[in-house]
Amino acid sequence: MRIRTVPRILCAVLVMLGLMSPAVPALAAERTDLSRAVADSTMAAHPAEKLGLGYPDALVLLGMYRLYQRTGEHRYLDYLKAWGTAKVHTDGSTGEAYDSLDSMLVGNVFLVLGKETGDERYHLAAQRIHDRLESYPKTTDGGFIHNTSLTGQLWADGVFMLTPFLASYASATGDPASATEAAKQLNIYFGHLRNPNGLLYHAYDEKRAQKWADPKTGNSPEVWCRAVGWFGAATVDVLDALPQTSPDRGKLIDIVRSLSAGYRKWQDPATGRWFQLPTRPDLEGNWTETSCSSLFTYTVSRAIQRGYVGSDYQPMVDDGYAGVRDRVSVADDGSTRITTIGVGTNVGDAPFYLARPRATNDFHGIGAFLYLSEQVTGTTPR
Repeated sequence: MRIRTVPRILCAVLVMLGLMSPAVPALAAERTDLSRAVADSTMAAHPAEKLGLGYPDALVLLGMYRLYQRTGEHRYLDYLKAWGTAKVHTDGSTGEAYDSLDSMLVGNVFLVLGKETGDERYHLAAQRIHDRLESYPKTTDGGFIHNTSLTGQLWADGVFMLTPFLASYASATGDPASATEAAKQLNIYFGHLRNPNGLLYHAYDEKRAQKWADPKTGNSPEVWCRAVGWFGAATVDVLDALPQTSPDRGKLIDIVRSLSAGYRKWQDPATGRWFQLPTRPDLEGNWTETSCSSLFTYTVSRAIQRGYVGSDYQPMVDDGYAGVRDRVSVADDGSTRITTIGVGTNVGDAPFYLARPRATNDFHGIGAFLYLSEQVTGTTPR
């Protein structure tokens, strides 16, 4: 099976020969809409009714919705509708207890389907998640913990699973308190997880009970790339949902600027991507990971578009997109492959992160790529 790719070296040669603008990514050379290709291949391999409620599945559905927003092609929205009909009962129940932040990302899909279909089941489903937060456990300073079984723990991943939902719920229902809560959570998490190296620790344990927790700070020892990517993507998405008059915007924009600077500092110049442990590029066994590279690049591209950072960040975005693009291929039969995606990961030490399996077409990578592709090469109105 022949794979169609456009290596970065070839693109560089085309630029030198004057046959390709340096501002045009490799995608332009083959005139393939990669978002469509990846989405169509994924839908063919994974019928909507077979998807679950977990956050990787929700991420892919949200990426496909962004593609639908740009193209208006109803097969992408129909995929979401088929999933919703199969998973959400008429009273809004799904069988999910929502005892972890990971389980709440799907709330964004409920909001989308409620808007697109008007079916009350989706409004009720979103409300169930919102209402669950009334009794959901927090740290002593008000941060929602990552999982009800992880007392006192904040994981950077969690903000992506929750805060865009809260901000979008506020927009959908006219509930300003939810938008305020979204900003509050981002600020609490950032305060605990911020690392002097410009990125974020993966986790924080206020009780210092976990073996990975620093006895003084409560932080985990490592910076894990996808957790930092989730955080940046969450922050720009929350800003998109917040009113321009919100007093919370300033601090969140500062977070975006801080993370953007950190992303640029730790980008691998050889590949344009970021390492699994991004602040330890020379560590033996370290490897560049595709999903976080998509999320970092998505965040900074959106930040440039919204004016949070300057155009001097554009070369970083161009290199980041090219680096991710190198990991995407389309076969003659239309099937796609996205490689070197780290699978789901808990908190651990450096050997633990480096030993995590690297998958092809894992939903973490497919969903993150759709976010990036629609941001960089699409014109989705948001």
